[in-house]
Amino acid sequence: MNTTSPTIALKGGEWLIRASNPFDIYTPEDFTEEQRMVKEMCHQFLLGEVLPVIDRIDKAEPGLMQSLLDKAGKQGLLGASVPEEFGGLGKEFITSTLINEGLGGGFSFSVAVAAHTGIGTLPILYFGTEAQKKKYIPKLASGEWKGAYGLTEPNSGSDALSAKTNAVLSADGKHYLLNGQKCWITNGGFADVYTVFAKIDGDKFSAFIVDRGLEGFTQGSEEHKMGIKGSSTVQLYFQDCKVPAENLLGEAGKGHIIAFNILNIGRLKLCAAAIGGAKMVFTDTVNYANTREQFKTAIANFGAIKHKLAEMAIRIWVNESALYRTSKWIDDTEIAMAAAGKPFNEALLGAAEEYAIECAMLKVDGSEVLDFIVDEGVQIHGGNGFSDEYMVSRAYRDSRINRIFEGTNEINRLLTVDMMLKRAMKGKLDLMGPAMAVSKELMSIPDFGNEDETAFAVEKKTIANMKKAILMTAGAAVQKLMMNLQNEQEILMNIADMAILTFNAESALHRVIKMADKQGEAAISVQIDMMRCYLNDAVDKLNKAGKEALNAFAGGDEQRMMLLGLKRFTKTAPFNSKDARRRIADKFIADNKYSL
Repeated sequence: MNTTSPTIALKGGEWLIRASNPFDIYTPEDFTEEQRMVKEMCHQFLLGEVLPVIDRIDKAEPGLMQSLLDKAGKQGLLGASVPEEFGGLGKEFITSTLINEGLGGGFSFSVAVAAHTGIGTLPILYFGTEAQKKKYIPKLASGEWKGAYGLTEPNSGSDALSAKTNAVLSADGKHYLLNGQKCWITNGGFADVYTVFAKIDGDKFSAFIVDRGLEGFTQGSEEHKMGIKGSSTVQLYFQDCKVPAENLLGEAGKGHIIAFNILNIGRLKLCAAAIGGAKMVFTDTVNYANTREQFKTAIANFGAIKHKLAEMAIRIWVNESALYRTSKWIDDTEIAMAAAGKPFNEALLGAAEEYAIECAMLKVDGSEVLDFIVDEGVQIHGGNGFSDEYMVSRAYRDSRINRIFEGTNEINRLLTVDMMLKRAMKGKLDLMGPAMAVSKELMSIPDFGNEDETAFAVEKKTIANMKKAILMTAGAAVQKLMMNLQNEQEILMNIADMAILTFNAESALHRVIKMADKQGEAAISVQIDMMRCYLNDAVDKLNKAGKEALNAFAGGDEQRMMLLGLKRFTKTAPFNSKDARRRIADKFIADNKYSL
């Protein structure tokens, strides 16, 4: 059994350069009974309240979404992360993440509730004055008031700071006059309270609390969208809109702090919702595969279908492993910062900022896992998957927005590497030392002695080598390109993909080691198969991304040496993934649902 030392928390990005203890990580197997009950309550809410009226939701029946948010509010699902003093439940970060996962299978409703509880509520909760919080948060936590967030403009999406909406303080100092427009505002058609970003005097990017009904504030008609058709999405217009001066949120000129800090939490929570949706689509798909017969047998019996079902399950399970590993880091850091005297808002925002790298990676992977699940779900349904009579058709359309929400996946890939390098330059993350050590190792003869003979030693070494491949590639890119690296987006995205694959693989391996220690390897054979299938594929994908990056900036002897190093760091033993995937698929086919 495990007799390792106490937890030593890794800082954001530090997993790349420090070995971590599998027994220190948090996994879904660690959920408390209360947390499992909360998740089940969310599941029952979807089954009882949302899914029976999903067609009416998609037709944007007036008042229906608001009534569902009201019901969710009465069950405490909108205020889980709000402190009790402001009418919430005061639950810890993992429970609030679980709620996002539990409600993630609700299609347009999931979008509305996530926008309300996240970007609709948190800016005021974390950055509002005491008076602002007392006025708005209890009613947002109960659902009496609905929240929305206005950042994007027709000509400023990813480049949010180029927004043109302007604010000027009136001569008597009582109001700010807002002029401009916002677009793609989720919940915009019915919200009562909006966090709106504008530049004071054209240059000080700031945030304001804007109430529905203010003079000079109007909204456009509902957008006709590819998916999430039941989600209210409108444009907002401000024409000399008089916003009370006391509704300035945070400090003038510091709006970027609000916008970017809220996004860190939103990215992780989006991953949680995506995993909730993916599990629901997987269950629907395996149900279909078990009942749909062709050639006188259920299609679930065919190898091609088993391969698809297994890969769907693998990606869900691995992403979930990385999600809750990170959630606990944020939770622990928030508690530590609060114990050190930080107020509530600074503790959670500081914790989320510490793991902003991981939040960006989770957003990318979670949204792409869900896209993979719905795409394969449609394929397994065949022609029926293209029919609106089947749930998977709606899931396919609704999934697509997630790769754009909360910063596009391209932006998040670029941020992943940019944040790592900036931390290294500030001395917060020692990337140079380990990168130099890898360079030195490339010039030496491989050490074949002192082989690790503990359980999963081969997998541990594989992941250690994957990290070396990242350090080698990123280190060489920085040295070669220096400041020009920021303009080489393709290389940055290659390195980000290498990081995502490695973080996921390590999270899955740690989860398996921890489970095996408690239950024995025989009891978790399916999870071991899933980890090994993912790791086997991840090494090949990492090799490809590494080669693309190295070939883009290196040449001559340096290029040959690093390509040989990459080959050395991505060697794997032969692995029969076909049989492993069949074993994985058989487990879920027998259970007829996502059952882990």
